[in-house]
Amino acid sequence: MTDSVSDVVIVGAGPYGLSTAAHLQNLGLEVRIIGTPMEYWATSMPEGMHLKSEPFASSLGAPQDGLRFTDRHPEWRLGQPIPLDTFVAYGRWFAEQAVPDVEAGQVVKVERGGPAGYEATLATGEVIASRTVVVAVGVGPFAHVPEELAGMPSWLVSHSGEHRDLSLFAGKDVAVVGAGQSALETAVLLADAGAHPHVIARRGEIDWNTVPKEHRTLGERLRQGPRSGLGTGYRTWLWAERPGVVRYLPERTRLRLVRETLPPAGAWWLRDRLDERVRVSAGRRLVKAVEQDDVIAITTVDRTGRRLVVEAEHVIAATGFVPQVERLKLLSPELRVRVDSRLGAPVLSANFESSMPGLYFAGLAAAPTFGPVMRFVHGANFAARRIARHIVHRTPSASGAARRPAPALEADPR
Repeated sequence: MTDSVSDVVIVGAGPYGLSTAAHLQNLGLEVRIIGTPMEYWATSMPEGMHLKSEPFASSLGAPQDGLRFTDRHPEWRLGQPIPLDTFVAYGRWFAEQAVPDVEAGQVVKVERGGPAGYEATLATGEVIASRTVVVAVGVGPFAHVPEELAGMPSWLVSHSGEHRDLSLFAGKDVAVVGAGQSALETAVLLADAGAHPHVIARRGEIDWNTVPKEHRTLGERLRQGPRSGLGTGYRTWLWAERPGVVRYLPERTRLRLVRETLPPAGAWWLRDRLDERVRVSAGRRLVKAVEQDDVIAITTVDRTGRRLVVEAEHVIAATGFVPQVERLKLLSPELRVRVDSRLGAPVLSANFESSMPGLYFAGLAAAPTFGPVMRFVHGANFAARRIARHIVHRTPSASGAARRPAPALEADPR
């Protein structure tokens, strides 16, 4: 039985959900956005973490000016890493200004049915009928753990996206699997917390990003290319600023771009902190993990086939996220089957709509279609504009509706 009706239900209140809601409400649609603003960032990412993206590329998307990260923090310059808590506070401020009616609840089920086409059931038991559902759940449901570690008990193996307080590992030997920023920063923060981290990386050596130059000469700008939300370079600018173009590339090319654009590397500002407190074993492939008494024994091999066994009291897999529709258990089994997918990810239209009319996916789930920028906050504005524009044209209640005025920004006491 349906309890209420809404033009749009947005599942998730992270950067993509908040940005989409801001654009839709500005166009006059009735929107229910369900979720605690920035919850995953605030509860599942480690204390002391910093964003790798530059300040100008760390903004949520809004239909009006004044809501970018650099509007809130004009003092933040290129090359100045943003602390996690500062970004979370910015996202919540954005929600207060642009989407003040976010509902701090949880959608537990989305299914076909009801008078509008879809029904979204909340944890409270309320059922919302809607023609349109936007799934903007972030990266949490897509945490990837290597097959060799899958099935191990949670007290021995976890994902890097599951930890807020790393002081729980103080005094313990912790293996960190991975070679990217997540793995390297997790290892450093573990060391800061008094743990004994050991990074195990498949890559032959740890790579580091270069220090960005705020002011470049004309020759440097011509040689290096324009600066964008994904870095510097002509092609990189295209993937970052024109993701709609990426969709027209062959599937194999799109997947390669997602995989190879910004490959695993540490931020330049982290390099000096990865010191003798962190043991690093590079060029080693994980082949087996066995529970032994109170520890886990990890067997790795190098390129010559030489084996190395590492014992640890816990393993943190900093091995990224893989978008797969099957992992979205909030979607009914019928929807998970009926949504067309390729290699597990939903196949999306130019407007982020899936093969099920009225069901949209934003964020990481859209990366195989629109490219690597959907892995980052910088892609939120493009996704929100595309989704909102398409929804308003296909929603009968929006035809002829007056455009809702943009909310007035509160004065910043600073």
